[in-house]
Amino acid sequence: MEPIILASGSLRRQEYFRLMGLPFNIMPSQVDEDYNESLSPREVTEELAARKVSRILDLLKGRTPLWICGADTAVSMDGKIFGKPPSREDARNMLNVLQGRDHDVVTAVALFNGRKNSVDCRSVVSTVTFSPLSEAEIDWYLNTGEWQGVAGAYRIQGIASCLISRIRGSYSSIVGLPMHEFYVMLRENGYPYGDAARS
Repeated sequence: MEPIILASGSLRRQEYFRLMGLPFNIMPSQVDEDYNESLSPREVTEELAARKVSRILDLLKGRTPLWICGADTAVSMDGKIFGKPPSREDARNMLNVLQGRDHDVVTAVALFNGRKNSVDCRSVVSTVTFSPLSEAEIDWYLNTGEWQGVAGAYRIQGIASCLISRIRGSYSSIVGLPMHEFYVMLRENGYPYGDAARS
């Protein structure tokens, strides 16, 4: 199969690429993640995922690869995006808002097809429900350190799963890569994957 440039340093996305058996090269994009606050969370993630692909194309300076994948995940509630908390206190504030309520997790994937010189971008919205949390439970979770460097101050694939009562949608998308949708994107863009790789 043809190698894909993964424009992300996310260990979770790398794990999913390995699980799918995809050959890939890691090239974190380091893009500016500022966004227009008038956009919806879905629009924001799609814009940032596409921006990551564009950044890799810029870095390659005219050497066009066959495939690039960029992705972005956002946690949102009532239209407000919860980014990566810069401090423990910010993480505490986020968890206080999220606890006991539903919130959305949006992951967008942008796939650059070098044969067509085009970018296909799609997003998936899933819903996560936190149980009501006491201050002691929030402190316990903050002490794990999992809140650092992640949107919404929690990692669903870690100890935070103890605090989450329900999810609706795609678990892999909440982690960072909607595997079913990504599989469909690969197939529809002509990437030789699955039975197409053997035909």
